[in-house]
Amino acid sequence: MSTSSATASPFGTLTDARATLARCFGYADFRKPQIPAIEAVMAGRDALIVLPTGGGKSLCFQVPALMRGGLTVVISPLISLMKDQVDALERRGLPAAFINSTLGASAAADRLTRAQRGELSLLYLAPERMDAGRTLERLRDIGVSMLAVDEAHCISEWGHDFRPSYRRIGRIRHGLGNPQTVALTATATPSVRDDIARQLQLHDPVVVVGGFDRTNLSYTVVATRTQAKKDAAAIAAIREHSGPGIVYAPTRKAVERITHVLTKARIGAVAYHAGLDEAHRRRAQDAFMGEASRVIVATSAFGMGIDKPDVRLVVHHAMPGTLESYYQEAGRAGRDGNPSVCVLLHAYPDRFTHEYFIDGAHADRTAVERTWRALRNVATADGLASIDLDTLAKDLRRQVNERHVAAAVRVLARAGCLLVEPPSAARVFVRLLATPARIAAELTGERDYERELLRALWRAVGRRIEDGASIDLDGLPPGFGGAMGTLPVLERLQAEQFVQIARDGGGFRLDPRCVVENRLPVDWDELARRRVVDMDRLDAMQGYAQTRSCRRAFVLRYFGDPDVRPTCGACDRCLGTTPEAPARAPTARRAARHA
Repeated sequence: MSTSSATASPFGTLTDARATLARCFGYADFRKPQIPAIEAVMAGRDALIVLPTGGGKSLCFQVPALMRGGLTVVISPLISLMKDQVDALERRGLPAAFINSTLGASAAADRLTRAQRGELSLLYLAPERMDAGRTLERLRDIGVSMLAVDEAHCISEWGHDFRPSYRRIGRIRHGLGNPQTVALTATATPSVRDDIARQLQLHDPVVVVGGFDRTNLSYTVVATRTQAKKDAAAIAAIREHSGPGIVYAPTRKAVERITHVLTKARIGAVAYHAGLDEAHRRRAQDAFMGEASRVIVATSAFGMGIDKPDVRLVVHHAMPGTLESYYQEAGRAGRDGNPSVCVLLHAYPDRFTHEYFIDGAHADRTAVERTWRALRNVATADGLASIDLDTLAKDLRRQVNERHVAAAVRVLARAGCLLVEPPSAARVFVRLLATPARIAAELTGERDYERELLRALWRAVGRRIEDGASIDLDGLPPGFGGAMGTLPVLERLQAEQFVQIARDGGGFRLDPRCVVENRLPVDWDELARRRVVDMDRLDAMQGYAQTRSCRRAFVLRYFGDPDVRPTCGACDRCLGTTPEAPARAPTARRAARHA
């Protein structure tokens, strides 16, 4: 795997790229780590670019895409992330668009038509979108000159945010005709980088790693024993450091509690988490971005793609499970280059929560084999086990820990023993959440169609819809357009808490070879290694919190940044300002009680 940048470029010189950067984005020059990345992409090379949050990863494909012509497809994992990036490009008058589940079928088709006419340089999609209709086929016919995979660590099971949908990107790339591919991430250790390149089948990629030494950030860890101590430390940090701040909390409940604590302490704070409806999240984000609220308390759902350069303080109220997650979230401070502070409130019991989830994510051999036998027992002659995961877990509750059943199914799917049959495209389980009064008051005027759709659903199943009922969308009156026309509308109504929907049907399709041979082609040694890797990453996070040497150096060594130095002169360890840690860690017996 090459790590040297290419010099010859069929799409222009570095000087041309700087001119495009200034004209389109208003920056005078690239940052030092961006230059080899830009040169590699302009030379037509596959590339793996690892730059930290705020390091300007997006420019490494956006500038070449605007210079070279043709269509660049950007795979992005979150609707909010792609919308924020496209909105930013459109504000600059740059030809970009996205296609995701917030759009109706006609709007999505219109954007593909614009791409076909050559009106778009950048088109953002989620990997799942490639499986919708003829999207992949249409893009292949249009011609994709470059594929950019944002948040590429999601493709690796060794990464901190693995998403099974990202495993399809290698197949998507092949379906697009194997265009030049650029993978980008803010958090990838050497083993994750190797896995990304292998999964995407990158050809002799240029690997660029750098910029992790954010010299304007100072790192501090405050050892705490109780929630009350953490609350007091968070309040003290916010009062000590002026300017906007983010407080990250591990759960929705914690976000609400901490927001209340800060408000009671006369600190202007708003809450942000996925449990709030879109309107509340937007108001919270706008209040923080517009500085009507100084502090936003959030789960990790906040921050991806949010460009607020003047965040002066990031506080983690609990230790994240990986150093990748911590560094990505802490890196949202000081993106304008001015001095900023990252504070981790560390209590040793934080570790037990992560150990609990790691245990639930990894099924052992016995759990996998028992899950397989249960599926075989209910499968039909053609191998279809029409059972959902919840029912399977209930059936196995005396034999397998409920948390391990889903993990066992993932192991079996990864080994090729079964396929997860998707639910029916037309049959949907619908539960009505809104009252008739709210529907009558809010779904008026231009939203008459949505009101009539809800009435049609009611007529189909009656009052059962209040508790939830299965409805065949293709069986609705013809004017609604069947599943194709109604699903996007139902998704919008779900986002606004009018209904709750879920695809109905599906199950598991067992591979007949595994059934007949009664042998599971599972690499049991690898299964054990995966748990070890997750525990090692938790140990690394714990090591950062408890290190007695330079914290910045600890981070740079972990990510393999070549600019590592033994001391930074800015973290609490180098400055000698670390508060005293607890006298000793909890015993194994106490740890077991917490778990």
